[in-house]
Amino acid sequence: DAAMNARPHKVDRRVVEPKRAVSREDSQRPGAHLTVKKIFLGAIKEDAEEHHLRDYFEQYGKTEVIEIMTDQGSGKKRGFAFIAFDDHDSVDKTVIQKYHTVNGHNCEVRKALSKQEMANASFSQRGQSGSGNFGCGYGGDRSYNDFGNYNNKSSNFGPMKGGNFGGRSSGPYGGGGQYFAKPQNQGGYGGSSSSISIHGSSRTF
Repeated sequence: DAAMNARPHKVDRRVVEPKRAVSREDSQRPGAHLTVKKIFLGAIKEDAEEHHLRDYFEQYGKTEVIEIMTDQGSGKKRGFAFIAFDDHDSVDKTVIQKYHTVNGHNCEVRKALSKQEMANASFSQRGQSGSGNFGCGYGGDRSYNDFGNYNNKSSNFGPMKGGNFGGRSSGPYGGGGQYFAKPQNQGGYGGSSSSISIHGSSRTF
């Protein structure tokens, strides 16, 4: 924390940008090393309000925008949100811990990537991708594919996904094992279903 708070740093009279170390498991995920200022929150409950999210996540840094996503027709909360910070290091600190307890409920936290960042991350992983086809439901009316390119035409962001999809301690997703996946399509938006689609995945050990 001290090193990040003391930015900028100079080495041999050149300004260098330090970044927090990423675990070996997380470093293999598409987009893990991208510098972003926005996070995705999944599996948040109906009673979660903007002030709950702000009160909790401002321990990691100053928040600029908090968006709790709602259904355009009914106004019902869709179970996920986005938070923009004023510094990318706040995002890096937050995503070190995959699950956070907000207002008494666990939620999943990942980096939020733009459509272009998703496409770039997918391109960098194509050489490792196989031909498997996996899928698992998220539940309710919440819907987004593997890179969080969820079915809401008003947003261009989604979570950086990958890693453990199953097991006893992996959180809300079904299935099992570890997978890398490409976005459902390059256009940016999924269909109208309420499931996660994972295409062109490969299994890693």
